[in-house]
Amino acid sequence: MNNLLNHAPILIVAIPLLAAFLIPIVGKVNKKAEGITTTFALGISLALTIILAIKILSVGPQVYVFGAKSPSLTLPSGLKFPIRIMFEVDAMGIFMGLITAIVSFLGAIYSLTFMGKYDGLDKYYSLLLLLTVGMFGMEFTGDIFNFFVFLEIASIASVALISFRGTDLGEPAEAGFKYMVVSSISALMVLFAVGIFYGQYDLLNFAAIASVIKYSQLDKIALGLLVPVLAMKAGAVPMHMWTPDAYSEAPAPITMILVAASQASLYALFRVTFSLYNISLSTLTVGWVIIIFGLLSMFIGVTMAIIQKDIKRLMAYHAISQTGYMLLGVGVGLAVLANPAALQKYGITAMEGGIFHIMNHAMYKGLLFLTAGALFYRTGTRDLNKMGGLAHSMKYTTIFFIIGAAAIAGLPPFNGFASKLLIYESVYRFNPLLSIIAMVVSILTLASFVKVFHSAFLGPKLPQFKEAKEVPRSMIFAMAALSCIIIFFGLFPNLIVKNLVHPAVMSLIEQFKYTGTVLGGM
Repeated sequence: MNNLLNHAPILIVAIPLLAAFLIPIVGKVNKKAEGITTTFALGISLALTIILAIKILSVGPQVYVFGAKSPSLTLPSGLKFPIRIMFEVDAMGIFMGLITAIVSFLGAIYSLTFMGKYDGLDKYYSLLLLLTVGMFGMEFTGDIFNFFVFLEIASIASVALISFRGTDLGEPAEAGFKYMVVSSISALMVLFAVGIFYGQYDLLNFAAIASVIKYSQLDKIALGLLVPVLAMKAGAVPMHMWTPDAYSEAPAPITMILVAASQASLYALFRVTFSLYNISLSTLTVGWVIIIFGLLSMFIGVTMAIIQKDIKRLMAYHAISQTGYMLLGVGVGLAVLANPAALQKYGITAMEGGIFHIMNHAMYKGLLFLTAGALFYRTGTRDLNKMGGLAHSMKYTTIFFIIGAAAIAGLPPFNGFASKLLIYESVYRFNPLLSIIAMVVSILTLASFVKVFHSAFLGPKLPQFKEAKEVPRSMIFAMAALSCIIIFFGLFPNLIVKNLVHPAVMSLIEQFKYTGTVLGGM
């Protein structure tokens, strides 16, 4: 058992990676086994992620070195050099890993029926697994070059899945092309930053770079490259142009996973600013840059959502808006990072709200995209003007939609209320205007989803939907599981914040603990 725990970080990645290459072979034997094999592999990864999370949250960060016991190589001179490929999984990394494991597992379950009428599912499931591998790698790696590699794996898989024949209503290929262009630019900028660090310090390890970084002009250029491109991959305004198309054209379960993939890039943004630079940078300036990204995302996202008639495109703009809350909370924490009094007074709480909102958003936004997929599955349309009265025949989907809509609007007792309340209270102490804007955005969000509920579910049942009925059990199960998580997090937020969110926040703030975990073993 101890041996299994020691190798859990790599097994979480290796099992879906192996399954991705086995799926085409499995499909030659039994087509139905493709989805079952994918679900089984992701179920094992989920179980291992939970086990690893319990260990990390009780014992501390875990370093997994590939092919050696130590992350360093001893040179003939006696100098130890951190050169080995490694994972460093701390509380923040495993927090993101749990999100990836949950949404990918439930996405695979939902896909069993939702994607059943399409061919080429061996490619679909292999790509889904590779996307999951890329996300896990981005969250677990302790090496900036390997972060680039996993970012590319996730991006390539995402492009193919967005372009998959999940809908005949729009332009999946165009959406995939847009995402490919954005991903290529992002990857190139990340690679430039990697070159800057390696050229200055001969290092690629995050902890090793953090221990010697001088915040030189070149370091500032690297930061100037990384912050906007990672914000762009996260879907933040004004670099959000790919998000509405990609989220609306991808199959519903893939859209849910793409939300988590965007958050993996958001995690990388926080890892760079806190664990790599920390107080060596101008935290107030960079913090305000992130806050401005957050404000723009919140306001533009929600105002663009209100005018949409395509249900998935509407939800895509809301995903942009909700990303703004995460950027706002963590941006405030970064802005006061160099001020210990303000950090303790409200900075940590603001970060707890922003980090908690990452998981909450993945759950309720995932649920909302799955309900949109359920509506499309039964009606064949995403146009709200062509829907109506579906609550009569899709009672479970209606209930799940109400739960997701209430959570994203920040209504108690659902999880969105818990994280937004932390953000409102703490950000108000930093700047009252920012908190007021955040609350106004929540009101507009509620109004938008009232419109969706009225258009799709209320009123008399339209003649063309007389034969419509509830979606199959696998789809209901995925939506029900997310609904249970939303309600549980909303009813017991203190339990989640204390045991999961706070350790994740502190792992970002305490840079020396992050670097010491690696360098202490040299």
